[in-house]
Amino acid sequence: METIDSRGFLELMTELIAMVDEVVSLAKDPDTEREVFTEFALLVKRFSPILNELRDNEKSMDMPTIQEALESLEKQLKRSKVLIQSPNSNTFVKHVDEMTHDLGRSLGLLLFATLEVSTDFKEKIGDLYKELMNARFSLNSSSPSSSRVSEFVSELKVVEEIEEEEISLEPLDIGDVVMQIKYGNDEEFKYALLGLNEFTGSEKVSNEWIDDEGIIPILFNRFSSSKPENRLIIIQILRRLALENADNKEKMADVGYLSMLVKSLTRDVEERREAVGLLVHLSDLPAVRRRMGRIQGCIVMLVAMLNGDDPVASHDAGKLLNAFSSNTQNVLHMAEAGYFKPLVKYLKEGSDMSKVLMATALSRMELTDKWRASLGEDGAIEHLVKMFTAGKLESKLSALSALQNLSILTENIQHLISSGIVAPLLQLLFSVTSVLMTLREPASAILARIAQSESILVNQDVAQQMLLLLNLSSPVIQCHLLQALNSIASHSSASKVRRKMKENGAIQLLLPFLMEKNTKIRSLSLNLIYTLSKYLPEELTEHLGETHISIIVNIISSSTSESEKAAAVGILSNLPISDKKATDIFKMANLLPILISTISSSNATSSPTTRWLEESVAGVLIRFTNPSDKKLQLLSAEHGVIPLLLKLLSSGSPVAKCRAATSLAQLSQNTLSLRKSRKSRWLCVPPSADAYCEVHDAYCFVNSTFCLIKAGAISPLVKILEGEDRDADEAVLGSLATLFQDEIWENGSNYIAKISGVQAIIKVLESGTVKAQEKALWILERILRVDEYRVKYGESAQVVLIDLAQSGDPRLKPTVAKILAQLELLQAQSSYF
Repeated sequence: METIDSRGFLELMTELIAMVDEVVSLAKDPDTEREVFTEFALLVKRFSPILNELRDNEKSMDMPTIQEALESLEKQLKRSKVLIQSPNSNTFVKHVDEMTHDLGRSLGLLLFATLEVSTDFKEKIGDLYKELMNARFSLNSSSPSSSRVSEFVSELKVVEEIEEEEISLEPLDIGDVVMQIKYGNDEEFKYALLGLNEFTGSEKVSNEWIDDEGIIPILFNRFSSSKPENRLIIIQILRRLALENADNKEKMADVGYLSMLVKSLTRDVEERREAVGLLVHLSDLPAVRRRMGRIQGCIVMLVAMLNGDDPVASHDAGKLLNAFSSNTQNVLHMAEAGYFKPLVKYLKEGSDMSKVLMATALSRMELTDKWRASLGEDGAIEHLVKMFTAGKLESKLSALSALQNLSILTENIQHLISSGIVAPLLQLLFSVTSVLMTLREPASAILARIAQSESILVNQDVAQQMLLLLNLSSPVIQCHLLQALNSIASHSSASKVRRKMKENGAIQLLLPFLMEKNTKIRSLSLNLIYTLSKYLPEELTEHLGETHISIIVNIISSSTSESEKAAAVGILSNLPISDKKATDIFKMANLLPILISTISSSNATSSPTTRWLEESVAGVLIRFTNPSDKKLQLLSAEHGVIPLLLKLLSSGSPVAKCRAATSLAQLSQNTLSLRKSRKSRWLCVPPSADAYCEVHDAYCFVNSTFCLIKAGAISPLVKILEGEDRDADEAVLGSLATLFQDEIWENGSNYIAKISGVQAIIKVLESGTVKAQEKALWILERILRVDEYRVKYGESAQVVLIDLAQSGDPRLKPTVAKILAQLELLQAQSSYF
């Protein structure tokens, strides 16, 4: 269909508005003497404001779908004129009914086409559409009028106009229609269908004739092989026949016929709409509802139409699904297609048996997260919880299994907590009644899911109750309880709960699980001990003796699970560094080479587990690089710790980088005391010239003096400062600060300037934390003592410094003032600060 120009659109709208007025005028004409027409006129008159508003909408001019809908409406209005002018049939009331419904369908097309209009306008169209489709007229008064010989001829011409016939054919008699419907080619068949459509519409043929000629079976026999336009006419004829006679519906109830109509649900918009409308008419037969539910794909297609864009088809699909929902098997098919409202209704109002059936189906169904969310929003969780708390054993089991499936979605956890399920679940886990034992596993699984939400903390004693259950449960339940406890202990607002866990000896209770042969229980126990050790390191020191440390070291060296290794190393990293006894046990257990080997053999691909492992190892290495123990530092260097730290600086997570920089800073603190002076008399063999360090002004070595310069650590440290992540700044600056000790600050300044690192330090002043800014200012003050660097970097530094002076943290202002005085921007004794 070609798009009409704006002039053509306005002309069409003007003609339609005029035609509406004409139909209303004809219907109200006293000569018609029919009250039915008066009621019909009131409905048609309501088209005028809709058409006027549409005419003023410029966007409508260029939309072919609106044009098609308007042309359909124009044809129906022309038919209305013919009907009003020829009201001599004994069944004219039925014709007015049909005409009104046809006008409604045309308006439905307009409703579907007007996607870009206002909601109010769409509602106005939708309201009239519903009234037209629901209209039923009755004959209150009528008076016979003289018949007109031309009635059939006039109406057939209108039908020919509607179908846009471009060839002139002689009208067919009833015998010709039957013959061509049975045996005609596509074109003859189409013309015969138009004739049959008119005969049935004007009641020129009786139901006995329809039955005797076998019209319904003939139409269905030709249906599958027909062209789309012919299938559409067939369905329209069948709809009329179904409306006129209940026996006709029975003839259409054959499962083969129904299957053909279901197939039409997959075709184009008009055929879909007409097919679902016919099925609605047929669905008041129990046999049809029963058979349709068994036709493959029927319910799936109806659910798709319910959620589709066609309001007419969607409405009818909803009616059908509602009709089918009296059968529980159909309801399950609807749920499998993603339509859950009937299932939820059964959970709420059904018999105990149907509730169990629905809950069991939910427990076994492969649900998407979208479907889980839909069930949660529709109230399924509340009804299932009620089944669990108040039902018999079978109800409890099916409800718990369904809830276990729904609890996979995080958004549903709040529904579970709000429904008050936590206390009954714990009560069930403490139960010793044998018949309830089968319920404990799904109950513990649901608790593990609920524990992921901080809302569980409203039940303040839940963690203590779970701890009590640990040694009283089967391995599967123990796993769920350990998962739940770890989630609870991890919540940021769980400090009170963690304190109570400490008071109840949680770590002491968990340590025996490290010797579990069940690897899942052991791994989950390690995770929980690790979580608690982050917040309760003193508790860990108190209970973690040589035996348990040896067990943990053995897990690190022998486990095939990277996450288990990460948790085990993490526990050791959380032991206070001041615990020298633990350090001695680590040395005896040969932990250091095990850690280096673990990192070397870990997955090269970065993952959350790999990052966790690296961060945990970096945490333990802070202990092994303690500046107060040079022998331990030497041991670490001999085992290759420094190359590992450099690797973490370059490719580790921000936490790993921070910890690696801390270890390097600790090593570098002792470089000055360990350096080999060029004037020393104790050097049997003079070192090579390459060993000389310009910063420390001595011979330096990676593994014996821990020199950051010789290790090649300065460039990766500066690179971190140049990056966008600020988490490691303080530790990195701590490492660089070791190059600015009193004896060597000028050499350090020269070296940082030489590798272009000064701007990176200034950058920290712009966006770093207060502690990082303090360290950066300390270093910058020393660099700017050198005249050359005051000139070179003073201008770029002063902008940041002035900003810090005006709006920075008060703790920074004395140092800022000192540097500004160096730059001669402020008198040294200024009271500005």
